[in-house]
Amino acid sequence: MKSISGAVAFVTGGAGGIGLGIARALAEAGARVAVCDLNGDRLAEAADVAAREGWADRFLALRLDVTDRPGYAAALDETEAKLGPLQILVNNAGVGIAGPVDEATHADWDWGVGVNLIGVANGLVAGIPRIKAHGMGGHIVNTASEGGIMSARLTRGIYAPTKAAVISLTEHLRVELEEKGLDIGTTVVCPGPVSTNIAETELFRPAEFQVDSPFRARDNPHGALPANPGGANYWLDPLLVGRQTVHAIRENKLYVITHPAFIDSVKARHAAIEAAMAQDYLPRE
Repeated sequence: MKSISGAVAFVTGGAGGIGLGIARALAEAGARVAVCDLNGDRLAEAADVAAREGWADRFLALRLDVTDRPGYAAALDETEAKLGPLQILVNNAGVGIAGPVDEATHADWDWGVGVNLIGVANGLVAGIPRIKAHGMGGHIVNTASEGGIMSARLTRGIYAPTKAAVISLTEHLRVELEEKGLDIGTTVVCPGPVSTNIAETELFRPAEFQVDSPFRARDNPHGALPANPGGANYWLDPLLVGRQTVHAIRENKLYVITHPAFIDSVKARHAAIEAAMAQDYLPRE
């Protein structure tokens, strides 16, 4: 999509953090933006941002739990009724669940996977047919994490696998759409540390998942972060990530990886995989 101006975008988890950064950047480019979030207070704050920045007439606030499939369809119906046909779908909503994976409960798994992976799938199932139907083309953005391609870290045994799955999902989606010759681009956003409200993750854990678990009593929602070789620009402004994402939409770039300084961690993981493929790694007879 070279031109974003006038396109209708739908951003989940859009009232704060990276989601709001993407929504603001899309609005800068002229898009009409439906901002969806669970938190009504944050939606009101996002409306204030839109008014302050001059895109209130292209802003729609919607309450949405991405695990609610009928609610997802209803939110898209309202978006298209008020803003126009969906072209840009941003599956950004996620939870920064963190804790020792060897002590995880079913509730921890159900919540983390339900939001971070199935929530994305719900967006694709509900949104892709709408983009295909109008024939104007479009773009799908899925937010994952740089942790999905890096070496394993403490406390990330649910979070990182869900994000790795979103990366693989997006790669496969791109192949499928290209094979069909459809004018629908794909991007997976893999952020490192960004100034967001991820520390508040556990405040929004639904009651049915509020079991006795170490995941609900951890001190560091980001887990053990790797050293920052560059020293500067560690915690990025979400608006910068939003602008990087808009650039990727325009150029149909598959990956947005915000922290290239962490490349050594990625290389170490890949080197271990390659080493395991050596002829002498396993018995061959």
